[in-house]
Amino acid sequence: MHSTITRLSRRALPAVAAAALLAACTSTGGSTGAASTAPTAAPTTVSADPAAPTATPAPTPTPTVKPTGQADPALQGFYGQKLAWAACKDDPATTKTDESAVQCATLKVPLDYADPSSGETLDVAVARIPAARPEQRTGSLLINPGGPGGTGVGMVQRGQKDYDGPLHDHYDVVGFDPRGVGGTSPVKCLDDKTRDAWTTTDTPGADHGKLLADACQAKYAKLLPFVGTRNTARDMDVLRGALGDPKLNYLGLSYGTYLGSVYAEEFPDRTGRLVLDGASDRSTSLVQHNIEQYTGLERSFKLFATGCVTKSPCPLGKDPDAAPKKLADFLDGLKDKPLTTTDGRKVTATAAWNGVIDSVGDEQGYADLRTILTMAMNQGKGDYLMALADGATGRDPKGGYKVSADAYTAVHCADTVMAPTEAELQAQLAELAAKAPLVTSHNPAAALFDPDCRSWPFRSAEKAHPVKAEGSAPIVVVGSTGDAVTPYAWSEKLAGSLAQGVLLTREGEGHTGYGHSACIRDAVHSYLVDGTVPAAGTRCATDPAR
Repeated sequence: MHSTITRLSRRALPAVAAAALLAACTSTGGSTGAASTAPTAAPTTVSADPAAPTATPAPTPTPTVKPTGQADPALQGFYGQKLAWAACKDDPATTKTDESAVQCATLKVPLDYADPSSGETLDVAVARIPAARPEQRTGSLLINPGGPGGTGVGMVQRGQKDYDGPLHDHYDVVGFDPRGVGGTSPVKCLDDKTRDAWTTTDTPGADHGKLLADACQAKYAKLLPFVGTRNTARDMDVLRGALGDPKLNYLGLSYGTYLGSVYAEEFPDRTGRLVLDGASDRSTSLVQHNIEQYTGLERSFKLFATGCVTKSPCPLGKDPDAAPKKLADFLDGLKDKPLTTTDGRKVTATAAWNGVIDSVGDEQGYADLRTILTMAMNQGKGDYLMALADGATGRDPKGGYKVSADAYTAVHCADTVMAPTEAELQAQLAELAAKAPLVTSHNPAAALFDPDCRSWPFRSAEKAHPVKAEGSAPIVVVGSTGDAVTPYAWSEKLAGSLAQGVLLTREGEGHTGYGHSACIRDAVHSYLVDGTVPAAGTRCATDPAR
């Protein structure tokens, strides 16, 4: 398991460029191939059809009543369901992968864990690759690629060969689509033409966030209060029970680390071997979280630009000190003088910044990025720069958008209280300008509120706090010192707050550690397969090839 799970975006999507230059890491998951045995009673499944009738949103907080899990009589039918596995449907659009070689099923879960007897349910898409050596099978290993908005089903289907080795030998590798994602009641609020304009505009206006919020409320009012991370963590425990595993074994990347830590907080006695790679710290507000993330992206932006001048091609001159500002000025200048692609699209400053910021976090893509910028800055050709932006926002070459973009917003807003006072807002903008002036000056509000939950119709009851998960098994947290997407300090904080946290460090650039270092992989395999906890203070180097 290597590249498929390493290059995760700061948003909901993996970073991609034009097909000839950069390869996507994950893709939208397909639908499941079989239905599960339904729990008792006749549940009503919430439809993913935007045309389906929806209830008027209640002005109440997202339910956070702590469930008693499978001990609750109302949940026993869900935990006891039998998954009906069948071959996944092959996607004809993917010529190098046969999805039918993977098994798919559907997991039935309650829409509202505070009222599981209501009869309203969701169908969760699940996929697995059975253990290669059944005689050595340890159980199931659940995986999550990040986001929020990443599809675990797609991660399993498209990355079948990535699991060869110790993990595939000992585990059924299982991916699932969280609520609002992929094959699990996907949330897609804007039509593609509207999203084109919404995503690329350089003049978003005061109601930019409200436009999306209103569209989402109109289509998914009944679903949106229940798509947050805590409910998805509860779905994971139902899945654990349906798979027949007494404990949850889990590998989560980027946002998947937050999902894993919330699971450990909810069900500490059911944690088996959890590995959280590229920690997303949620002990502070989302605004502060974004400031810290953009601070890391500023460092990576400068790292790319200063290194560019020693390479060829590079359109940034020969002065490393001047290169970052020269690149930022070019991207900002597209607001007044956008490039035009061969099909007539405008490469705005917002679009270009989206693509570049999504690419500077991993040195593996720097050569392609230099070529793309040379074509744009020296030749006035914007096609590849726009393709880079499309990869960051989930737009395919035909103009369609993946649902991950709206799932990203829906999950974050279900997890977040977003109501800064005017004084707090001004202080936050000043801090952002001081720590990340180059990468946020074109639109500081968009960086500060990423995503913008201020107009969201549902107010979360979640509060930012350190996760302790008292009573859990050891939880291995992998942090990378040069990670711009999930800064190393977040892994330090999460490992320090967890009652049984163990920090495993990779020295080097790039997002997450597993795919960048054989040393990290060996340590992760030893824990997941043998239960050997890494020694305190273990540090690993990045593979020389990277």
